[in-house]
Amino acid sequence: MFQKLLIAVAIALPIAAFAAEEKKPTPQQQKMAACNQEANAKNLKGDDRKAFMSKCLSTAKQTQQEKMTACNKEATAKNLKGDDRKAFMSKCLSAAG
Repeated sequence: MFQKLLIAVAIALPIAAFAAEEKKPTPQQQKMAACNQEANAKNLKGDDRKAFMSKCLSTAKQTQQEKMTACNKEATAKNLKGDDRKAFMSKCLSAAG
């Protein structure tokens, strides 16, 4: 009986650790959670809440990774190379978010 319990625990622990790793929220989920908390703190309901959430999510700061991805896409779309690309990326990353 004790041996079966040890086997069950030995199997369950790695599965639980793997499941915990997979549930990390994405940056968008983190933004949504932060905006939800703020809306709850302000006791917003109905249309007021919808308007607040829309504004909050659209003005939420981008992460550095999101800035880099957006600026990189824009530089590629403009077919920038070399020094022109470096200058654009620098300006874009400092202005974004």
